Amino acid sequence: MVISGNGAVNSEVCSGDTSDQPAFLGAALLALVIIAFDQLTKAWIVATLGPLTLTNFIPLVGDTVRLAYSHNTGVAFSLFTGQSNILTIIALLILGGAIYFYWTQLPNTRLLVQVAMGLIVGGALGNLIDRIRLGYVVDFIQIGWFPIFNIADSAICIGAALLLLQFWNESSYRPEGEQVSAPQQ
Repeated sequence: MVISGNGAVNSEVCSGDTSDQPAFLGAALLALVIIAFDQLTKAWIVATLGPLTLTNFIPLVGDTVRLAYSHNTGVAFSLFTGQSNILTIIALLILGGAIYFYWTQLPNTRLLVQVAMGLIVGGALGNLIDRIRLGYVVDFIQIGWFPIFNIADSAICIGAALLLLQFWNESSYRPEGEQVSAPQQ
């Protein structure tokens, strides 16, 4: 954050505006990196700990943090287990909605928004690839009692947190009465 001598906040510096590059480029490149890393780690887990689930483990920090190959036919925290076809359709609709929202409603020239959407879209597509290809999502990171998750899940959660941070930053630094408008097309 940059504050001038009179106490005014320089919103261009604060926002991380990247208007000199296409709004989708940074997000798309990050999404591709997340998809590749997610799919590579899942392939390695299946080759290393498969083919049976939850039979072999790689301890990372005692028994508290370990790698454990698991199938998830539901969504986060294994909710709606066994509904893979419906969840695939819902995931496609949500993904389409998120991209539309990014393109039309979010300040998509801001670096934080591009990073957030790259993480969210990359994570969503990483899990969608599993769901379409396998009928389930490969999960493998186990931390204590917490449900087993994967790189894509982590990317989605981090991206969502960054997007919330962006919304909070915008509302915190907006002068009283100023309205947020959709990005210019």
